[in-house]
Amino acid sequence: MLHGPERGRFDLQFRLPAACADQLASGAADIGIVPTFELTRQRLEIIPGAGIACHGAVRSILLISSCPAARIRSLALDSSSRTSVELVRVILQRRYGVSPQSVSHAPDLDAMLRIADAALIIGDPALRIDPATVPGFVYDLGAEWVEMTGTPMVFAVWAGRTGIVTPQLVAAFQESCRYGLARLEEIVAAESPARGFPPNLVRQYLTRNIVHELGPRDYQGMQLFLDYASPGPAGEIKFVTPI
Repeated sequence: MLHGPERGRFDLQFRLPAACADQLASGAADIGIVPTFELTRQRLEIIPGAGIACHGAVRSILLISSCPAARIRSLALDSSSRTSVELVRVILQRRYGVSPQSVSHAPDLDAMLRIADAALIIGDPALRIDPATVPGFVYDLGAEWVEMTGTPMVFAVWAGRTGIVTPQLVAAFQESCRYGLARLEEIVAAESPARGFPPNLVRQYLTRNIVHELGPRDYQGMQLFLDYASPGPAGEIKFVTPI
C-alpha cells in the first residue's frame, strides 16, 4: 500500500494492533489490523485472505518461566497484544490447568522474572531473545496452540467497521498482500538494519514462522480461539467476499 499498485488509495497511519482496535472503536479509523481477540468485543467485518497467523512456532510470542508451566502462579504480561495475553491465559488454563495472577509490565525479562514466576514477551523484544540460551523454561505460544488444538493460530486480522468493507476493498487488500509477499527479500533488506536484526532471522521469521495469506483452515483455528476466549458463545466470523 506504500509502494505497490494500491499506493495513494488509502490514508495510512501506523499503530500497534491494540491501538488500531481502539481507533476503530472510536471511529477514528475505518479499517485496521486488529488483534483477533478484539472480535469478541467489537462488531467488525473481516477482510479475508490477509492477516497474521502461524502453523507452528511463531517465535515472537514467548512465555518464559522459572518453573514448569503447570506450576506457574504469577505472570508478568507485556500487554501490547491483546490476543497474546488471552492466548497465554487459554493455554495455561486448558493445557496446564493453572490460572496465575497477572500484572502488566514493560518487556524487560529480568525485571519481569523478579516479580513473577513467568513472563510473556511479545514482538521485537521476543525476537531479541535466543530461546536456546535462556535459563528456565521457554514456551513458544504458537507451537503450544498448534500442539494443543491441531489448528493454526490467527493473531490478527484486517477488519473494518460494519458497512465499510466492500468486495472491491477486499480485492485491493489481497492484492497488496501478494505484492508484499512477492518482494520479501526487499522487505528483509530494508527492515533488518532498521530494526537491528540479522537478515537471516528476519527472513526466517517472515517466511517460516509467520503466515500472511489466510485460508479456511486458518479461520477454523481462529473460530476455535474465539470460542475459547469468549466468556459466552462466540459469534460466527463475518466476512465480505471479494469480487
